[in-house]
Amino acid sequence: MSDYAIEAINLTKKFGDFIAVNDLVFTVKQGEIFGFLGANGAGKSTTIRMMCGLLQSTSGTAVVGGYDINTQTEELKLNIGYMSQKFSLYDDLTVEQNVRFFGGVYGLRNAQLKERMDWVLKMADLKGREDSLTRNLSGGWKQRLALGCAILHKPKIVFLDEPTGGVDPISRRNFWELINQLSSEGITVLVTTHLLDEAEYCNDIILINAGKLIASGSPVELKTTHIKSPILEVALTQSSIVEALELIRVRPWALETSVFGTKLHVMVDDEAEGKRLIRKALREKDIEIQHIERIVPSLEDVFLYLLEQDQKTLQGVGYA
Repeated sequence: MSDYAIEAINLTKKFGDFIAVNDLVFTVKQGEIFGFLGANGAGKSTTIRMMCGLLQSTSGTAVVGGYDINTQTEELKLNIGYMSQKFSLYDDLTVEQNVRFFGGVYGLRNAQLKERMDWVLKMADLKGREDSLTRNLSGGWKQRLALGCAILHKPKIVFLDEPTGGVDPISRRNFWELINQLSSEGITVLVTTHLLDEAEYCNDIILINAGKLIASGSPVELKTTHIKSPILEVALTQSSIVEALELIRVRPWALETSVFGTKLHVMVDDEAEGKRLIRKALREKDIEIQHIERIVPSLEDVFLYLLEQDQKTLQGVGYA
């Protein structure tokens, strides 16, 4: 048996002349939480649909749970769970009817279906709401119900396509507790997201842009491998943050500049000189600095840096 739950082998998808997924190569270990990151339109959902047997690749392939995504689609679909961005639920059915429908799709009957339905209702905190119409559920309840329906048949691999979009922070946190529980039970979870704080929960991550892989590794590896220059966090007042951003970002010594709430993250060549130049530039405009300190890069810092570097590469070869 392979150590990998998923193996992508030069996976490519084209729509006419447009390359949505470009020669992806990566592996996902058994039982890990694997983050699939990228901005909207980067190719995440197209990749997920290919790996779930819903879309044929143009070239290359992937092996998911031992099944080829192009030649063994029916076997594949019965052995994975898939939760789409829109939760894959039927709003005009009740909670119980949704569970029964998906149970039937996966071939569950009688006592087995009852046992799994009880599990879903308990997991989703929907005991006593079996007859509620799904459209009337809150986002968090819908989210947990959709996850329960996706794993009714106890698959060993689960694909979650931006599963926390549109739900409140408490529901997001609770949902990630469920994901961690699944992983602890040996279930492999591949989750797409553009929320960088969520990526911190993943064992490994790949980052794609314009359909191609631009970085991979654990959260720690990504933060320590790709950014070598110091990043300075500059705390300011809310009223001065935009002015400070515009002032700093055009300076040649500011390698990268981005906003994080009421703080700027500024990448510089030298820590001490960078602090001096930032203070000098903001003092000239009477912008008060609360503090400046060097920080460990966040995943968002890495994400923005790598995207900008990739964009420069694309521009250099005439693609943008």
